[in-house]
This record gives sequence, C-alpha cells and structure tokens, in this order.
Amino acid sequence: MLRPAAVMLALLATACAVEQPQPGAREEAAVTTNPVVHFEIPVTDMDRAVAFYEDVLGYSLTRESVDGYEMAFFPRADDRFGAAGALAKGDVYQPSHMGPIIYFDVSDIDAVLARATARGGRVLYAKKDIGAAGFVAEFEDSEGNRIALSQPRG
Repeated sequence: MLRPAAVMLALLATACAVEQPQPGAREEAAVTTNPVVHFEIPVTDMDRAVAFYEDVLGYSLTRESVDGYEMAFFPRADDRFGAAGALAKGDVYQPSHMGPIIYFDVSDIDAVLARATARGGRVLYAKKDIGAAGFVAEFEDSEGNRIALSQPRG
C-alpha cells in the first residue's frame, strides 16, 4: 500500500513532467490555474473544531451560515497560489479518514504536529522527507478527519 507521502511525491513528479499527447487521445483543456478552488472539512462540533484549527494552524476563521449549514471559513487571498475552504457542519458532512486528503502548507511540521497532539489530535503519519518537495505528515483532527501537512524544503 502506498503511503500518502509516496503518493504526493509521485503526484509532484507527474505534475512537473510534460507528456506528449498520443494520436487519437482525448485532448485536455489548457490548464491556466489550479483546478481546486474550495474545500470543506466535515465537523460535528463547530466550536471544538474552530478552536482546534485556530490553535493548530494559527488562522482566524470566519463563521457564517451558508444554505442552512454552519461554516467557518479559512482566510482567502485571491491573488495568491492555492485554495481556501471551510469547516462545515450539517447532515451531509461526516468526518472520516476516508476520501480526499487536504494538505495544508506549513513552515514547521514538527510544531504543527505538537500543537495538534496537545489539542487531542494524533499523528497518523509521522514527518517524512520526500526529497526536493520537502516534507509531509498527517494527523487526525478534533473531529476524526485525516489532515495532511506539507513543508517546503529550505
């Protein structure tokens, strides 16, 4: 079974490669931006989850109700690289280790993992060196979600 760090390394290598289309192959639309623009992390206890993420990652989240669902939005810088998202609570949101994994870019994985475990989270995948791409790790958040971290080398 491939670990998430191995998968991320393979994805990074693939993203850097330029592949020539094969005759008769379906042509892809030109990529002019990153395709992921928003994510939602399921929660069951919004107060607990907001306190966890604000402490662990150091961001201030903004709470709103969207279409009847309780949300807490991470900050968004429209002129910067990457996607922003929210914590989301409602009947269609179920925390899990399964499904997509969200990677947060951090400057110090060790410090983030220490804060996560201090707030009741647990390390699922210890810090791993993935070469030129830097380091990765995973932890379980206060709600039971698998969350990943990426730290650039340097």
